[in-house]
Amino acid sequence: MIMLCASATTFACDICGCGVGSYYIGILPEFNKKIFGLRYRYNTLTTHIGAGGQTSYLTTDETYRTLELWGGWTIGKRFRIMGTLPVNFNEKFNQGITTHKNGLGDMNLQAYYQLLDNRASAGQKLIVQSLWLGAGIKAPTGKYDSEEKSPSQQSANIFQLGTGSVDFTFNAMYDLRIQDAGINFAASYKLNTENKEHYQYGNKVSLNAQAYYKFRVKNKVTIAPNIGALYESAQKDKDDGFTNDISGGNIAMGTAGVEVSFNKFSVGGNFQTPLHQDLAGGFVQAHNRAMVHVSILL
Repeated sequence: MIMLCASATTFACDICGCGVGSYYIGILPEFNKKIFGLRYRYNTLTTHIGAGGQTSYLTTDETYRTLELWGGWTIGKRFRIMGTLPVNFNEKFNQGITTHKNGLGDMNLQAYYQLLDNRASAGQKLIVQSLWLGAGIKAPTGKYDSEEKSPSQQSANIFQLGTGSVDFTFNAMYDLRIQDAGINFAASYKLNTENKEHYQYGNKVSLNAQAYYKFRVKNKVTIAPNIGALYESAQKDKDDGFTNDISGGNIAMGTAGVEVSFNKFSVGGNFQTPLHQDLAGGFVQAHNRAMVHVSILL
């Protein structure tokens, strides 16, 4: 069954794509033992926005592209390990000048335990419930550049390849499916630590809900469209123990996607659009996001 949806919402990067960061991955293809694949993300945002949405010579358009190698391995019936190794391609544009920052991002490793796996019948329909609890760690494999913190002007400090810190995540995922229709809920909390440059990104909470339906074509192809909502909230960052007011905030997004599985392969993607946001006190404005993937099921 389809079980994991936004478990990676708080996997890693606090800084890739918006003021509170997002590793939302949509609904993963179902798999029993092993899965490996590639994911491509595209996020855009605008920074240095003044009061009332005014722009100035400091206003910057930023684009974050990420290519990820990821995988999952089920051990026994109740344990699962998942990991991600990202490569980031960051770009910002200001006053006709484009700046690039490319390189390895922060890798992460997650472990899950299936607390509930219940199957029952209601008339002719099968009801399936699943509850997974997990925790993980993010390693500072991506470069953190302390010079991005401008001493002469306020900065959201998001144009980075990595956070430079070891961080921890705690996740819970619940899935309820009645025959081919289901709904998935996920909650995550990310605990960030201070890096060597004495900068600490704010802790984050992510909540996600998705409804999906699986259409089966000649018992060979499964098409599963999904629609839902995502909410993220982050505390303010701390720089050498002092609060960075140009940080933190919250965002609510609408999500829609589709997953297609056939034989040992799965392809899919999703689109996310902001419904409401208050990032870094209005200093940062997030735009649409998108993700596509291809996976091999073993």
